[in-house]
Amino acid sequence: MESKTLNGVVASVSSNHDSTETASSPPPPPPPSEFEKNQKQYQELIATLPNENGWRQKEPFVEYGGHWWLQPLLEGLLHAQSFFKARPNDFFVCSYPKTGTTWLKALTFAIANRSKFDDSTNPLLKRNPHEFVPYIEIDFPFFPSVDVLNDEGNTLFSTHIPYDLLPESVVKSDCKMVYIWRDPKDTFVSMWTFAHKERSQQGALVTLEEAFDNYCQGLSVYGPYLDHVLGYWKAHEANPNQILFLKYETMRADPLPYVKRLAEFMGYGFTEEEEEEKVVEKVVKLCSFENLKNLEANKGEKDREDRPAVYANSAYFRKGKVGDWENYLTTEMVARIDGLMEEKFKGTSFLSSTT
Repeated sequence: MESKTLNGVVASVSSNHDSTETASSPPPPPPPSEFEKNQKQYQELIATLPNENGWRQKEPFVEYGGHWWLQPLLEGLLHAQSFFKARPNDFFVCSYPKTGTTWLKALTFAIANRSKFDDSTNPLLKRNPHEFVPYIEIDFPFFPSVDVLNDEGNTLFSTHIPYDLLPESVVKSDCKMVYIWRDPKDTFVSMWTFAHKERSQQGALVTLEEAFDNYCQGLSVYGPYLDHVLGYWKAHEANPNQILFLKYETMRADPLPYVKRLAEFMGYGFTEEEEEEKVVEKVVKLCSFENLKNLEANKGEKDREDRPAVYANSAYFRKGKVGDWENYLTTEMVARIDGLMEEKFKGTSFLSSTT
């Protein structure tokens, strides 16, 4: 989950561009990016949209397409809808924030690139998974010069965009997607604790109780969460060969069969020889929460190498635990959110198919 600080980050990047200039002969400013050429019209549209108080004092949520957005993310969405061109062989990691995105990015990268690296040379050992699977509503508009976006060979992309707001090219190109979902109680707790690690100047966070009330009303970034899940679930039911649907808790309990299934779905199935050589187990171990968290690249205040960010790499590795909500939510909170989930998915096959 990025924030309005994105604008500050982008401004910082622009002002520091080509720092080798001399006082006597400054070079001309870089030409504006496609996003910068269109940003004003995005902002003019956003100014006309409904908004509500957000989780921070100076960071309202803006309603668009039945979901709530922080302004820079909505600018990024509008740009992706107009300019992102998906190819049939692209593969998308789709998720709601804090549902297993970082883990799934690591797995898809390791699966797709396992023939290029051995156990000691995989880039995941030195850099954060987010650097290798770019967000189309964040990296694509705000940071178009990052290496991965300029690598024609890269086919891995990611998004938190709800299914019904995806760029038309993504839906119509026949590219495949994997969607991961997580218990809404753990999702909320992970979002709230993650927000505390943001380098934000948008004011203090609301209390846990206020944030929870907002979350249950759908007022969270990319929210409502349950609508987000249901949108991808319906798309998966309509086209299971295009969208793989995974549950975080089930994968955490026994990742091996799901990693094999994911690889097969991506078109990178493991051979019998690879299975005999325990390659699947090696991928699972490399991408495990415990391993990634303890890598030097993901410790302390270390940042990603390719661009500025509002979160240190370590912010993406808190606990990864199933059921941590028990340490934060009251009995009444649990009953409320469980009731909302039952109501949202009533009349669908979701609960019986994903438990």
